[in-house]
Amino acid sequence: MGGAATGVSIAHDRRTMGTFIEDQNIELKASSLLRNDATLSEHNHISVTSFNMVVLLTGQAASASDRLRTEQIVKKVEKVRRVVNELEVGSGASFGEITRDSALSAEVKFKLTKVKLPGFDPLRIKVITERGVVYLMGLVSRAEADAATGQVRKISGVRRVVRVFEYI
Repeated sequence: MGGAATGVSIAHDRRTMGTFIEDQNIELKASSLLRNDATLSEHNHISVTSFNMVVLLTGQAASASDRLRTEQIVKKVEKVRRVVNELEVGSGASFGEITRDSALSAEVKFKLTKVKLPGFDPLRIKVITERGVVYLMGLVSRAEADAATGQVRKISGVRRVVRVFEYI
């Protein structure tokens, strides 16, 4: 199942196969380093997402020092070009928030299929949702970024849209 999903994903992706795999490796290495760092609180709830070797950190850090330390650790992972630290300081998301975010991500992905732009492929955009904030990642044109962002901003429950795009 995972192999088939990866095959479909890479078929629509503008990243090279090597970069696609490198992004997966970055996520695994960074997550492992964070899990095994004795100085970080066990109360952190951190998600690491890599796209084209740009890492997005989302979730909650137990303290401002954990937020900063997390970024420092991830910046040292081999091949990471940039870290976008969107961690909030505070307690982890509740089950209800996680459920709402999952539903919101699904709705965002569906609404992206409604973008009417020649050559636009919604599968080229990675969607991450955290407490109603929608993060969009991908290698896109400015027109694609604007169209996608405009579509997402109309969705009920979206508090904010953060563009973590790279432009082609």
